[in-house]
Amino acid sequence: MLMGLCAMLVCPTVPCAQDRQVAAVVTAKTRMAPAMKPAAADGPAEVPARGHVGSATCSECHAAEAAAWNKSQHRHAMQVADAESVLGDFHNATFAYAGTTSTFSLRGGRYFVRTDGADGKLADYEVRYTFGVAPLQQYLIAMPGGRLQALSIAWDTRTKAQGGQRWFHLYPKQAIKAGDPLHWTGVDQNWNFMCAECHSTDLRKNFDAARDRFDTQWSEIDVACEACHGPGAAHVAWARAKSAGKPAGADNGLALALTERKGVTWAIDAATGTARRSVARRTSKEIQMCARCHARSSRLSDDYVFGAPLLDSHRLADLDPGLYWTDGQMRDEVYNLGPFLQSRMQAKGVTCSDCHDPHTQALRFPGNAICTQCHLASKYDAVAHTHHAAGSAGSGCPQCHMPTTTYMQVDPRHDHSFRVPRPDLSVTLGVPNACNSCHTKQTPRWAADALIKWTGKTPVGFQDFATAFHDGETGAPGARAALAKLIDDPAQPAIVRASAIDRLARWLTPSSLGSVTNALADPDPSVRLAAVGAIGGNTDVATRVRWLPSLLADPVLSVRIEVARALAGEAEAALPAASSGELKKALGEYIAVQDYNADRPEGHANLANLYAARGDPERAAAEYRKAIGIDPTFVAAYVNLADLDRAMGSEDEAIAVLERGLKRAPRAAALHYALALAYVRGKRNIDALGELAEAARLAPDSARYAYVYAVALNDAGRVPEALKVLRTALQRQPYDRDLLFGLAIYSAQANDRKTALGYLATLRELEPDNRGYAELAARLGAAGK
Repeated sequence: MLMGLCAMLVCPTVPCAQDRQVAAVVTAKTRMAPAMKPAAADGPAEVPARGHVGSATCSECHAAEAAAWNKSQHRHAMQVADAESVLGDFHNATFAYAGTTSTFSLRGGRYFVRTDGADGKLADYEVRYTFGVAPLQQYLIAMPGGRLQALSIAWDTRTKAQGGQRWFHLYPKQAIKAGDPLHWTGVDQNWNFMCAECHSTDLRKNFDAARDRFDTQWSEIDVACEACHGPGAAHVAWARAKSAGKPAGADNGLALALTERKGVTWAIDAATGTARRSVARRTSKEIQMCARCHARSSRLSDDYVFGAPLLDSHRLADLDPGLYWTDGQMRDEVYNLGPFLQSRMQAKGVTCSDCHDPHTQALRFPGNAICTQCHLASKYDAVAHTHHAAGSAGSGCPQCHMPTTTYMQVDPRHDHSFRVPRPDLSVTLGVPNACNSCHTKQTPRWAADALIKWTGKTPVGFQDFATAFHDGETGAPGARAALAKLIDDPAQPAIVRASAIDRLARWLTPSSLGSVTNALADPDPSVRLAAVGAIGGNTDVATRVRWLPSLLADPVLSVRIEVARALAGEAEAALPAASSGELKKALGEYIAVQDYNADRPEGHANLANLYAARGDPERAAAEYRKAIGIDPTFVAAYVNLADLDRAMGSEDEAIAVLERGLKRAPRAAALHYALALAYVRGKRNIDALGELAEAARLAPDSARYAYVYAVALNDAGRVPEALKVLRTALQRQPYDRDLLFGLAIYSAQANDRKTALGYLATLRELEPDNRGYAELAARLGAAGK
């Protein structure tokens, strides 16, 4: 079963209208937050709760901060659609996409779009809210069940000279149609789950699975004072008592005191040209507060406590393949936290507000002056350092050290890992580099040579894990030792160590397990979480029972529920009695998180996996079906449900499930592969071969699909074809053990012992402790004499 696919709910790359760079320009007319008002008939409600007093109350004493915030993107993150907030052209403007022409119109002061609905037919929909302001604005439409859906046609708010003032589609090349989860009516465009937390204050999703309905509420529609400072009722009471001359106490009542920069100075060391913090930063409260929205993450509950560890309410993505390049540069839409956590800046004590004004979100200083706060201008803002003419694009610090990646078609975002350009890694590992983002007609080799010419050496940056990560992802020789070295190094950022554990997980051996078990006691919860995941998903029951029970009482929710998931099922019977009660409690927390996310297919699939592991196939099957009901294209649920049917003795039903899945997701390689295996079990070998061929074609990077396809070809007597499939796949995955082993065996069968021994030599280098490879090589060698 695909038990690992749904273990972590992480926000996929879908539209998010807030400009995460937080530009200072706001084109909408600014005004104070509106008074509290009733909810729309079928939409979110604005209600006071949990000690929130509202930005209008805060502004009574903090007028300057309120005035700054009132011009910010936070203030305009979400607004009621009206003449002041709507920036798009609703004067019968049209936009054509994927065979549908949408029309935007204004009627009696209300905004409408005529476009394709969930059934694919044209209909009129009213825009209830605007979402974001720059460089684009999206529009929210109320749908049944308390849902707000984000329209995928957005307005480019840039000037005409910049290419803006136009409608555009967020997925221009994908031809998204109704029924696709990325269609504006689909599950991946749902505001309540995907977007709401980061665009409103004190957001409560409130999904009722029994009624399939949201009762989403906020305290304020936008990102207001209490979104960052926490509920203000206690602070207001303290301030009013103090103003009235009454005893107020030493504690000012703030839910989160953002005092990490209070009294701190940065002094530039003349010898190095770089500043040092006067007092070491000992907490990360400000960073974690910002990270709630400026991170790739999933939400575990509405019970966020200001000042508590972020992993108590969210699960954050590590430097995962696909999200990041192997050197840690952002690749997919990961926002700012992940890059920043791997930076030297973060390691030296920099916080977000050292560079950004927290109320306007603008940079504190323009241009290179933001960097020369801490980096001596005469040394770093000089041609001798930049090697570009003063005032040119290449002389800007961000151009080289914070290169941009454009998301949502028009939104370039700076990489906050603050890295030294490494075109040499582009040459060896294929990662991008800042030099060639400008010098597009030149090669990475040219750029690498230029840097050596300038400095006399290959540059070395703070991030030094690229080769280890690359080798870990490919399983190259020496990967285990390189990853273990990163894990064991306390000087490495926690996110790097956690990401190294993630990569080591699939290559765990008794000799490398020690680095992971040591990480279970790490002070950083992200490292502990990664260690639990590695052990829980890649070791036997005895190992899990030996190492994991003590973390059932971990102070951080994300860690506890990961332990519960790892111990559920077969391991439960082997647990010591003292741990049973803790496991029961942690499993209850795990189930509560999935129930909280019952609006998502992943939440139900996670529950199904849990029930299947604990021997309750009926409940598991019911949850898989619920997942499919939410998203009929959710491949993992079809595959696991079919596997469950097969385990219960119903192969025909398993095949039917997979065939239904392929009708909704015909290009899902996993479904073709699973159906092929079902056909093999049913002795339908010709059908199986066709499905295996399709799976391998659709997922050419899957060594597993290629290997099984080659095995089937060999069994059908098509040995040359089998060898060709394996060789082609090996070019993509040169260290895959299955591919190498298959090539060794089939080459030997073809009496090509020399070639077979070559593959075995590579296998022995990759797995020196594997006696089977050595014995096979010895037999082949002896046979050739």
